Order: sequence, then structure tokens, then C-alpha cells
Amino acid sequence: MPEKKDSNDLAAERTRYAEDRNIMATERTFAGWIRTAFAAIGIGLAFRVLFGAFEPPWLAKAIATLFIAAGAVLAFSAQRRACHTLSRLDSHEFERASSPNFRLLAYAVMLGAAILIAGLWVLNDGDLAKAAG
Repeated sequence: MPEKKDSNDLAAERTRYAEDRNIMATERTFAGWIRTAFAAIGIGLAFRVLFGAFEPPWLAKAIATLFIAAGAVLAFSAQRRACHTLSRLDSHEFERASSPNFRLLAYAVMLGAAILIAGLWVLNDGDLAKAAG
């Protein structure tokens, strides 16, 4: 016959499982926010492509820049919240992702967004190719 656990042991076990579930929920939430950041960056690029001939020309770039910058801010905010939450939780039954991995992904998204914004404003939309030809 299996050993019977007392209520304190059962409560402690349930608490450990709950903490593990919270860690997994934090990881899923982080992934959701990163997907949202990529969506915002994609909307910014799509806006620039669809409304490239917008008058005045800087307006399409400015609106695209806002969406891309919003994606970068979302990525930064997501990693801060995930790292803060994970610092308060301990895993018990599984190995969780480490905070540097969250930071690395978020900083990569932010760097990519910054490069896209610079590309939007620095690249000359093919005018150089027209002048050379």
C-alpha cells in the first residue's frame, strides 16, 4: 500500500506545481508579446511598402517608424516583465529558460527594429540607381 502523505506535504507539492505552471505561463506570455512585436514591425514594413508613394513622402516613413519602434518597445517591455517574474519563481520539476535567453531575443528584435528604421530613413528608394543609369 502506498505511503499516505499528510496535508502539509500535499499542500507543498501543489505549491511547487503551481510555481512551475506560473513559470510556463510567463514563458508563453513572453512568446506572445514577442509575436506581437514582430506583428507591429511587419505592419510598419507593410505600411511603408503599400503607401510608399504617399504625399508627403516622409509621412509614410514616419508612420512605419512608429509601428517598428512600437515593436522594439514591446520586445523590451516583454523581457523586463518576464525576467522580473522569473526572478521571483523557482522551478521544481522542469528546467526553465534562463533570463539571458529572454534578453538576447528581445535585444535582437530591438536591434533589428533599429536597423529597419535606419534603413527606412537612410536608403534612397533607388534614386542612386536612376542617377547612375
